[in-house]
Order: sequence, then C-alpha cells, then structure tokens
Amino acid sequence: ALGGAVVRNRIRRRIREILRRNRTEIPSGWDIVIHPRRSVAQAPFAPLEAELVRLLRSIAPKDQALAN
Repeated sequence: ALGGAVVRNRIRRRIREILRRNRTEIPSGWDIVIHPRRSVAQAPFAPLEAELVRLLRSIAPKDQALAN
C-alpha cells in the first residue's frame, strides 16, 4: 500500500499534473497504467517529471516520436 488517503491523493495529483503538462508525449489511443512507489510522494517534482517524461518517450512508437 502507498499509505493513507492523503498520501495516495498527493501521489495521484502529482502524476496527473505531470501527465497533463506532457500529454503530447502519450501516443494517441493508448492507456497507460502507472504503479508508483511511496517515495513519489516525497520526491522533488522536477526530477519526477523528467523521469516520467523519459519513460513516456521510451515507450512511444518511433514514428510517433518523430511526428512530435
């Protein structure tokens, strides 16, 4: 478990904001499941965003990455 409701909601808000800011990195029509660790709640936002964007780019099809 990730923790209490406050911790889970903080993690959810942080990930949702990162995905909102970087929605062009998500291939059209894809559903992505993210299983965060508890440390996400305390991690600095900028490195967390950089890591998630790096992961999104690594799963994007090559033609999708060239189109953006």
